Amino acid sequence: MQLIEAIKLIQHKDIPQAEPQTWADLGCGSGLFTQALASLLNNNSTIYAVDKSIGAFKRFATTVSIELIQKNFIKANLNLSDLDGVIMANSLHFVKDKFPFIDKISAIISKGGQLLIVEYDTDTPNPWVPYPVSFSALKQLFKEEKYGSITKLHQQPSAFGRANIYSTVVKL
Repeated sequence: MQLIEAIKLIQHKDIPQAEPQTWADLGCGSGLFTQALASLLNNNSTIYAVDKSIGAFKRFATTVSIELIQKNFIKANLNLSDLDGVIMANSLHFVKDKFPFIDKISAIISKGGQLLIVEYDTDTPNPWVPYPVSFSALKQLFKEEKYGSITKLHQQPSAFGRANIYSTVVKL
């Protein structure tokens, strides 16, 4: 995926704010979606880019502060709080027990904050997507957890041809 595609996938009206924001990118990988998010945030915002291996992260020029954190975002205490948002791009499908994980993540997001998710729209596991979560399954997951609104933003075909990639925002 190219940067412009990543930006289009996560772009929505509630990300650009007049004030700087603080976000976390859980499972940041190479930093493609970190960079996409940074392009949408106000200057002087901060993104905590979290991954168990930060060696693949590609630095980029930005007016947003990027803090790398090498931790397993599923198991570790992230020591983050009062975030305006969390982005999880192609990383929620690595979480087996989603209910307790969502509780953990919602505890670090400020009231009124948002969880931005990018995932494959399938419920069929494979070696690269061990615990998939289609959009309909994600809606049910957040309905059961009694969170705020969940809105599907965009979708596009996957480069692997298995299922579309969708983006959604959950308002907490």
